[in-house]
Amino acid sequence: MDNVIGTITDFTGEQIQVVDANYDNSQMSQEDFLKVLLANFQYQDPFEAEDISQFIDDTLSLRQLETMNNFEEAVQTLTSGSSSTLLLQASNLINEKIIYEGNTTYIENGTGKIEFRLAENGDIVDVYIYDNEGNVVKSDTFANLSAGTIYPYEIDEASLGTGYYSVAVIARNGEENVEASVYSTALVTGIERDGENIVALYEYGSIDLNSISQIGG
Repeated sequence: MDNVIGTITDFTGEQIQVVDANYDNSQMSQEDFLKVLLANFQYQDPFEAEDISQFIDDTLSLRQLETMNNFEEAVQTLTSGSSSTLLLQASNLINEKIIYEGNTTYIENGTGKIEFRLAENGDIVDVYIYDNEGNVVKSDTFANLSAGTIYPYEIDEASLGTGYYSVAVIARNGEENVEASVYSTALVTGIERDGENIVALYEYGSIDLNSISQIGG
C-alpha cells in the first residue's frame, strides 16, 4: 500500500499499517481493501444503531468485491481454456493445404491454386507467377472482371517444381489501377501461440488463423 506513514500494533499483536489522511481510497488494491474492511469489522459494534447502516454498507461492499473477484477468476479460467482448446483444434491443420490472404503460394508437382478479388471493376487484369529468382513462370490476362467476385486461378504447369512462388495481380480500370486482394495456397507445417493469437506456420513465416479462408484444396 502506498502513502504508509507508520505502523501500529492491535490488541492481537498484529502490525497494522497507517496511511496519511490524504490517501486516495480509489487507488487501493483489492487485497488492501479487504484488509481494511476486515479490520473495520473487528471494531464494529452491531448493537449500536448508528453503526448498523455502515456495517451493512461495508458487508455489501465486501460481497460485491467477492463477486467481482470470482467473476474475474472465472473469465480468466475460461479464456485460458478456450485458448488451449483452439491451439489443440488448430493442430489438425498441420500438413494440410490452406488458402490464406497473401501473395506467396505453394505449388506441388506443377499444380496449385490461387484466388483474387478486385475492389472495383477491372477492364484488364494480369496475373503473374514468379519463381524465387524473380522470373515470370506463368501469366494470364483477363478482361472485364467484376468487383467483389472471388476469381479462382488454377496453375497446371508440369515444368514447375514443388515449392513456393510469388503472385502478382495487376488490375486496371481505364487509366486507373484497381486494388486486388490475393489468396494463395500454403502448406501448414506447425501451429504456435503468438502472444494472444494462434498462428499457422509455413515455410515462409506464419499466418493468422483469421486470414485463412479455406482448408484443403
